[in-house]
Amino acid sequence: MKTIQILGTGCPKCKKLAECAEMATKELGIEYQLQKVTEINEIMKFGVMMTPALAIDGQVKSVGKVLTLEEMKKILQ
Repeated sequence: MKTIQILGTGCPKCKKLAECAEMATKELGIEYQLQKVTEINEIMKFGVMMTPALAIDGQVKSVGKVLTLEEMKKILQ
């Protein structure tokens, strides 16, 4: 099971990134747990200075943009 972490304060871009992650995992048939990291101090522990950001199993994969569905699927595979 993958742990997908959306790093951001809950802005519309963060929500869109979370929706994209959920769609991609369903299309790929991947079991996952989605966590939303909204506390600035927790986000900074990842070394992230721009949101939204995406981390998979604790490793940052994308910073400062909303991924397309295809980009998300490529990262998750």
